[in-house]
Amino acid sequence: MFTHHAEQYREIRYLSLIFGLAILLVVIQLFRLQILQHDYYATMALDTHEIYQKIHPARGQIYFSDSRNGDTYPAAINRAYYKIYAVPKEIKKEAVDATAQKIKTVLALPDEALEELRAKLSKADDPYEPIARKIPEEQWSQLEAAKLTGIYATTEIYRYYPEGASSAGALGFCAFDQEDNLAGKYGVEGYWNKTLAGKTGFFSGERAEGGGWISLAGLTSVEAENGADLVLTIDRAIQYKACSRLAEGLKAFNAQSASLVMMDPATGAIIAMCSLPGYDPNNFSEVKNMEAFNNTAIFTPYEPGSVFKPIVMSSVLDQGLVSPNTTFSDPCERQFGKYTIHNALGKCYGPRVTMTEVLENSINTGMIWVSEKMPQETMKSYIEKFGFGQQTGVPLDTEMPGNISSLEKKSVLSTAQASFGQGITVTPLQLAVAYSALANGGQVLKPYLIKEIRYSNGKVEKTDPTVVAQAISPRASKLITGMLTSVVEKTYRATVKMGGYYVAGKTGTAQIPGPGGYTEETNHTFCGYAPTGSDIKFVMVVKFEKPERQWAESTAAVVFKDVADFALKYYNIQKDK
Repeated sequence: MFTHHAEQYREIRYLSLIFGLAILLVVIQLFRLQILQHDYYATMALDTHEIYQKIHPARGQIYFSDSRNGDTYPAAINRAYYKIYAVPKEIKKEAVDATAQKIKTVLALPDEALEELRAKLSKADDPYEPIARKIPEEQWSQLEAAKLTGIYATTEIYRYYPEGASSAGALGFCAFDQEDNLAGKYGVEGYWNKTLAGKTGFFSGERAEGGGWISLAGLTSVEAENGADLVLTIDRAIQYKACSRLAEGLKAFNAQSASLVMMDPATGAIIAMCSLPGYDPNNFSEVKNMEAFNNTAIFTPYEPGSVFKPIVMSSVLDQGLVSPNTTFSDPCERQFGKYTIHNALGKCYGPRVTMTEVLENSINTGMIWVSEKMPQETMKSYIEKFGFGQQTGVPLDTEMPGNISSLEKKSVLSTAQASFGQGITVTPLQLAVAYSALANGGQVLKPYLIKEIRYSNGKVEKTDPTVVAQAISPRASKLITGMLTSVVEKTYRATVKMGGYYVAGKTGTAQIPGPGGYTEETNHTFCGYAPTGSDIKFVMVVKFEKPERQWAESTAAVVFKDVADFALKYYNIQKDK
């Protein structure tokens, strides 16, 4: 009897131990699943019992300004288009031809598209076939009115640019990213993409057997935050005039490219910015050469030529090493080893030439003489203070800095060449910033084109002018402005001089360097500002690449005058002569 009970006791102990181990294993597994790997399995469960959906924010819109009355005009807005699709299994066989023909006619598709349409609509068991995207409302309305069986549409939001190609260089464009969100590329759209895009929201919760929401079952949501609107400093009327006139010049002079930048020298605000050849941002996918996307005003450095002379001249004026009436004797040419530097057309200007006349006649030997008044390091320092060799910091995608590394060489030839704008590269925007300093008392201002950021919560952030450096003294600024005004009055009488206003300015006709030295092809630039007899309202730089004309006075200077004349009247500035 005792033995029998002992055996039963051992069996119970064994069973208890087995059950205990089983329970322990279950507890360990639950701990692993619920604690250690909770996040992993919670994520895996989303597809089976939880719904998660993103809430897309509205992209912020971009506006041009109206300098005269404070109004704004749309430059980049969101616009609804239609995505048309078919459900072929709903279309009867005998209706395929008529349906395909109607779609082709309304959407103005080419003849070869008809067969493709028929093939798509003939798939008897097919639940979905895409037909066309980015269809405007008027076309979809016609199809809708035709009551075509099996033809449907959903709305899609695209970016729309009311001004078309005229401002593409500054604005950039938008394309759909991998998640089907609008993403900015180039220009304002690219640089300010995060601000314009806003913040994505979401909601999630439990799903019932039928796929719907289970009310009060852990519903979680975060509202989307719409993107901010941007108000640009670019004036719509001046932008249109400037870019239209530049386009006329590009065609008339058969140039390869053209740029124009207009700035307010008192603030650094960009009033107009054009880059040609342009493209239509509404149809950017049709662009065959991606270089068209680059804004040549900020992306394409080049050797500026004689428009650089006032920068160097103002540096020696600032140091008191010369005055406008200081004279030098023109040697007609200068020799640097095996290199000989001449004046344009080989001219020689005689024994008593003033510094003002050096600029009026654009004398290369005179500028070499000026540069030799200061150490190379000093000249380089002034050029850097004006902002050359570095990015201006303009809030656009993408800016290149230019190159002044030749001034780091211990070479008298490099310094001599730089004094009249050879051997260094700059951008039109850098020139506009530097000439603004010549005009405004010597202050180098950071250029900007975002006037206001208007957030979706009502907050408004305004841009204040930023002084980057004091390049030259107010006295030197007044002296160089007087000298450049004399340049226009005496040299550009037929092209730039205006009847009622004083204008300061300088041309640059710069040979383009090639593999074996300088070529016969040239870049033409005019840099100027007005009115110099009163408060200066704007600085403008106009540049043409390889125009089929000999001198910048007949290309860039002509465009400058036409746009300047419009701007002075637009701002209703009183004549200062």
